[in-house]
Amino acid sequence: MGSPALRPPLLLPPLLLLLLRVPQSCSFPGSGDSPLEDDEVVYSHPRYKDTPWCSPIKVKYGDVYCRAPQGGYHKTVLGTRCDIRCRKGYELHGSSQLICQSNKRWSDKVICKQKRCPTLAMPANGGFKCIDGAYFNSRCEYYCSPGYTLKGERTVTCMDNKAWSGQPASCVDMEPPRIKCPSVKERIAEPNKLTVRVSWDTPEGRDTADGILTDVILKGLPPGSNFPEGDHKIQYTVYDRAENKGTCKFRVKVRVRRCGKLNAPENGYMKCSSDGDNYGATCEFSCIGGYELQGSPARVCQSNLAWSGTEPTCAAMNINVGVRTAAALLDQFYEKRRLLIVSTPTARNLLYRLQLGMLQVVAANPTLFLQHGASR
Repeated sequence: MGSPALRPPLLLPPLLLLLLRVPQSCSFPGSGDSPLEDDEVVYSHPRYKDTPWCSPIKVKYGDVYCRAPQGGYHKTVLGTRCDIRCRKGYELHGSSQLICQSNKRWSDKVICKQKRCPTLAMPANGGFKCIDGAYFNSRCEYYCSPGYTLKGERTVTCMDNKAWSGQPASCVDMEPPRIKCPSVKERIAEPNKLTVRVSWDTPEGRDTADGILTDVILKGLPPGSNFPEGDHKIQYTVYDRAENKGTCKFRVKVRVRRCGKLNAPENGYMKCSSDGDNYGATCEFSCIGGYELQGSPARVCQSNLAWSGTEPTCAAMNINVGVRTAAALLDQFYEKRRLLIVSTPTARNLLYRLQLGMLQVVAANPTLFLQHGASR
């Protein structure tokens, strides 16, 4: 076989020789691993020993975009520039671009803080409740105290531009005050009267907001008045400080019990108290001269709405002149004369004056009257 020293050298394939020349490690102390770019060539990067590198950058709630120096392999080597961008709802505190310096430190310290909207003003007569304070995406809901109405948007959200999604709401007093009147009051007039006294307590208003009201204004007769027959509308009005108006109404109904109208008898007169046909009213009757009253001289409207007594009439007087003595005539005529006088309202009546003259002649000379009657 020949001597080993004389053996020809072993020829390796070119591809194998190329792989043997690749460095066994592509990382350096303090750098961390970095993926290769598609266009990078392995053997084009020289080996550096003790190259000053910065530590990898990690920003919470942010993204980092780095560019190594030309020809650099790792993106934390000396001269690397990194752009910092915060995610939506966060803002950057520090430089937006960092540079890896020779002291193995980045040129600045950065942090992404959650954005915050201005503190909401507390609305008068109300308030608000928030979820997650006043930070980005926080929701706040307004509410109002009892008696007040919300004006504006009820819910607002903290947006990315550090502003609330709507204008601040307010609480306004739009609810009218409450006032309650008594129910309908029905009354019946007292006997022989056409009115009745009606009383009630003045209603009090109540405001659901601040409780401050104006004086109660009455429209109609005040309580304790004497109300005549018929329907009477009573109204109370009250205002609050926001000039909201509250109103209540009720009616007072007064009824007069009546028996129905009476008529004066033929050849007679009638005089009634009160309204003439209401409960308790009294009607008195009389006749003109030469007539005498038959039936009830007075009638009263009773509680059962019926007239007392019987219907009166006026009948012509019938004087018996066929008597033997003047005393008998006068005794008979005394009652007639009384009736004549009672039934006659005034001396201006011609027939009444004629009757009075005849009575005076008879009273003064009864014998003459008897002789005249006997001769007839």
